[in-house]
Amino acid sequence: MTAPENIEEAIEVFQQLGLKEYEARCFVGLLRVETGTAKKLSELTEVPRTRVYDAIRVLEAQGLVEIHHSSPQRFRAVSPEEALATLRDQYEERVERLHDALDTVEIIEQSEEEPVQQVWSMSGNDGIENRAEELIDTAADEIVLVIGDESLLTDDLVVTLNGVENDVELLVGALTEPLQEQIQHAVPDATTFISGLEWLHGADASEDETAIGRLLLVDRSTILVSSIMPETKAEQAIFGEGFGNGLVVIARRLMSQGLLTAQDPAT
Repeated sequence: MTAPENIEEAIEVFQQLGLKEYEARCFVGLLRVETGTAKKLSELTEVPRTRVYDAIRVLEAQGLVEIHHSSPQRFRAVSPEEALATLRDQYEERVERLHDALDTVEIIEQSEEEPVQQVWSMSGNDGIENRAEELIDTAADEIVLVIGDESLLTDDLVVTLNGVENDVELLVGALTEPLQEQIQHAVPDATTFISGLEWLHGADASEDETAIGRLLLVDRSTILVSSIMPETKAEQAIFGEGFGNGLVVIARRLMSQGLLTAQDPAT
């Protein structure tokens, strides 16, 4: 990635963290110089000079910029480390406030009918990983996980797998021996195996084909299956519950391939 691309990415991420575009551009611009006036900053960032002052006031209020009251005024950004720590604190505070607010939300309508067998779809790597980790945490008897792409063996997933209770059987499959060894090293208490599900990623598969990301079966009754889009590498998934759910039944049979008979989740 080139320097201009890095600058644009930083600006985009700052906006995702809550800064407006001109504020993000001014802050990144100040990171590139020791100090800057409104005129210099406007020339560097292409932010209108009159808007530079507005952006600087917001950045100062957030603790990201310091102002030297000379004539003309000069500005400087705090260090990247300090800025990231400040933004992280603000983000965590907002998440805590949101958590407290959501705890007070009441369900105003609840059906008394028997729930029907349902399959739900999900998108987004972070959301799917969080759902998978949540399901793993709820396991009472058995977890069978097949990892179809090594990028999905994240640090967070490793922590979750290592936190599984000793009385819960943990089986983790991989498509290749190197990935199996990596899993065994990262999660030593897991029983690992090479998956027999060739359809996950056959020998003749090309990079243009959609690949299966992960298959997770919890307590023989809850299934999550994800795929990875070839172009964007974005993850999409389907999720189903219920021992008699058709998706779960099929998944139990398919995932039994590659497992020892005694560990077959269908038995």
